[in-house]
Amino acid sequence: MRFGAARLRRGLLAMLVTAAVAAPLSAAARTGTPAPAPPHLPAVAAHTLDIRYAANRNYIAEAARVAERYGDSGRAHRLEAMAVSGRHFLTFDGRGSGRAVEVLGSLAAAERIVVVVPGSDTTIDTYDAHGSKPYSSALGGGASSLYGQLHRQDPNAHVAVVAWLGYDAPQIPSTDVLTTARAEDGARALRGFVHALQRVNREAKVSVLCHSYGSVVCGRAAGGLAATDIAVFGSPGLGVGRAADLGTRARVWAGRGAGDWISDVPHVRLGLLGTTVGFGADPAEAGFGARTFAAGGGGHGDYLKPGSVALRNLALIAAGRGSEASHG
Repeated sequence: MRFGAARLRRGLLAMLVTAAVAAPLSAAARTGTPAPAPPHLPAVAAHTLDIRYAANRNYIAEAARVAERYGDSGRAHRLEAMAVSGRHFLTFDGRGSGRAVEVLGSLAAAERIVVVVPGSDTTIDTYDAHGSKPYSSALGGGASSLYGQLHRQDPNAHVAVVAWLGYDAPQIPSTDVLTTARAEDGARALRGFVHALQRVNREAKVSVLCHSYGSVVCGRAAGGLAATDIAVFGSPGLGVGRAADLGTRARVWAGRGAGDWISDVPHVRLGLLGTTVGFGADPAEAGFGARTFAAGGGGHGDYLKPGSVALRNLALIAAGRGSEASHG
């Protein structure tokens, strides 16, 4: 029986690899919309935040103008929306698929800082919303929903939310979504970023919320991440067999919506085609050892949807009030 299950899992992974390899070949040769190099900025610190925000706002506006001249009006309009007064980007790079780190609230005055780590298919073009997907299913919209929920549950909360696109998220279809290669680079960047937050505000407690492939990033980063709570949702696995193997003192949480297709992904790690494919045990299963939270009946992009069970519970966990979260 076990032998049959193992063969089935290998077969499913083989099909995933085939699907991931087949489509991107025609797209590989496409060149992206050009953008200027980002400005040289001072190191992240409490006294440099406003300087960085202003410089990045000007940079994004210039990247929008370049995109318009290049004939990419879609990207130009998306960048223009990011360059409006009142949005604060700590980091931004408009080249290629892009990098973006946006801050909601005051990092320097926060008692709690929440970092949201996105999964596959997140770029500066999908950062706010794309296609028919609702705003809350994109990184920028999800972070905004979370920030609003944190203040609804405590109007006097001193909290900041960071939407962290600080790594090259894998794209679907691509073999990158099946391995930890992108996650390794992302984990190094995430640990460095959280360390930089400590230079801004040594007193604030940090929670990290990780969606989909972003949970693989958080799994690789966990051992060196200065966080009180790590919550994963819609996770394909953390690259380990149990929570104890993460090597973190943080409370580890996991949730999965009843309508999330990720439940059909085989939770195994296999040597295949010279690399390791898959991310190990299901963190939402009791045997993994994470604290589980209810995520309602939503799908893969619904966890930060306003009014959802998942959003309420994630906000409570982020605020250090996980004992009040409902459990799955």
